[in-house]
Amino acid sequence: MGTMMALRARTRGGPEQLVYEQAPAPSAGPGEVLVAVHAAAITFAELTWDLSWTTRDGVDRTPVIPSHEMSGTVAALGEGVTSLAAGDEVIGLIDFDRDGAAAEYVAVPAGTLAAKPGPVSHRDAAALPLAALTAWQALVEHAALESGERVLILGGAGGVGLFAVQLAAILGGQVTATGRAADARLVVDLGAADFVSFDAPDAAELPAGFDVVIDTVGGAALAGSYALLREGGRLVTLGAPPDAGLAAEHKVHAMFFVVAQDPDGLAQLATMSGAGKLRSVISQTFPLADGRRAYESGGHPRPPGKTVLLVRE
Repeated sequence: MGTMMALRARTRGGPEQLVYEQAPAPSAGPGEVLVAVHAAAITFAELTWDLSWTTRDGVDRTPVIPSHEMSGTVAALGEGVTSLAAGDEVIGLIDFDRDGAAAEYVAVPAGTLAAKPGPVSHRDAAALPLAALTAWQALVEHAALESGERVLILGGAGGVGLFAVQLAAILGGQVTATGRAADARLVVDLGAADFVSFDAPDAAELPAGFDVVIDTVGGAALAGSYALLREGGRLVTLGAPPDAGLAAEHKVHAMFFVVAQDPDGLAQLATMSGAGKLRSVISQTFPLADGRRAYESGGHPRPPGKTVLLVRE
């Protein structure tokens, strides 16, 4: 296999740099598998991250292939791989310092993959590896949410927020979420007991005394969230580190993290998805050839959920 079609950027920048073109096809190295990609989900902000363009020690690695959340079929095994077989359907989160899945094929470490939930389409499964895993780690590993606790999801209709609402409810939390008024019904259907529209003049409608706040929004919403927690409550922010001064003032625990590889956690999410307990919400889909337009859509209004590139139907 010499070449494949891929979405690539030869120069660092935004969506304007992305070109659908012929590229060298990867091969599976030791401990890796070659995956025939069926669907790849987009994180719009990834084009602004250094690791999307460099190695971990800062060396430029253009041209690069974006989109690091994928669902596909194992096409070939690298040396030493015994845990998978050709034809296995898999999902995975690809490290951002290596080429992503906006391509016909991608080579990934076998140990980072989980089995695709059988009843779930590749399109829906591709939304799990980053967004659902981020929500899971925020709630379970960082906030340590316990059943019966009150949890506020800021941005409940975003890519991560939609999973956070569902998972918080599954874990027994009493869920309140914020978002646009137009998204209220969807968010409530997914498990929020209460919904507060940020179309309102201010956030005064939000009650205080939450045990946990998961912030997917940042800015003014994050700044106002410290006062919404009870003393000793936990705030998890996903966009930037929290304000230590505000955390101390309100006597809350505030933390920031970046999602990490977690094949065991991903396998649990896949099991929930396959059982119909966890739902992927897809905002829009684009064929791989229209990948640039897919990334450009991040700057325009769109329905809630993940944007997915369809590589193989």
